[in-house]
Amino acid sequence: MRILKLALATGFALLIASGSAYAITVKKRIEAPGLPPEVWAEVGAFCAIEKWHPAVAKCEESKEGDTTFRTLTLKDGGKIKEKLTGTEDVAYTYDIVESPLPIKNYKSKLWLELDDEPDRTVIFWQSDFDANGASDEEAKKIVTGILGDGVKGIKKVAITAWDAKHPDEAASDDDDDDDADKK
Repeated sequence: MRILKLALATGFALLIASGSAYAITVKKRIEAPGLPPEVWAEVGAFCAIEKWHPAVAKCEESKEGDTTFRTLTLKDGGKIKEKLTGTEDVAYTYDIVESPLPIKNYKSKLWLELDDEPDRTVIFWQSDFDANGASDEEAKKIVTGILGDGVKGIKKVAITAWDAKHPDEAASDDDDDDDADKK
């Protein structure tokens, strides 16, 4: 009986471990001018995504009890409902609750870190999910595009804010946007 329990426990542990091995991860990063708190002041509100993501036409924030949600209306007419799951000084995490995207079990984090260059921020956006109704490659390609466009949009907002605060030094965008394609 003891051996059977041990075998069942081991099998269950292997099942759980192998289940998470199938999740797809996409991570994008890009550098931008300004310190993380300055950049976050421009882009960090949960519904500020409508200001920096080119696919988002409108964002509506709502509360259900103590839980915050945002509903994104996309420029193509689609809608995505997301649930805020955590916040930090210059970061937040969220889950997608409803979406037309071919994904499920979607969890994401957007955060900023201080770059090793003075007055610079590194923008990160990472999502973990499973494909749903599409191949892993197709789902990954879609999310890669969404995150890539997003970090580039945040960078544009950061450059505009930097230039407004430093008109004499108007930041030259010498960064290569290919940085957003790093994983």
